[in-house]
Amino acid sequence: MSTPTPKSTADNFAIREVRYSLPELLRDIQVERDAPAFAMERLDQADITRVFGKKPRTRRVLKSRK
Repeated sequence: MSTPTPKSTADNFAIREVRYSLPELLRDIQVERDAPAFAMERLDQADITRVFGKKPRTRRVLKSRK
């Protein structure tokens, strides 16, 4: 008995080109930037940077051996 050969993956997944209108994309971006949620994301990012930013490290003092 012969085993059926599977189709190649190239046949299953065809690459399709998708084109978007540049003015429409720019308009969508402007709407998103004007939204209050975008402003909150920027504030949250500033807070995150401040919390996880570089902090001066304290040096430990070595105890002298007796």
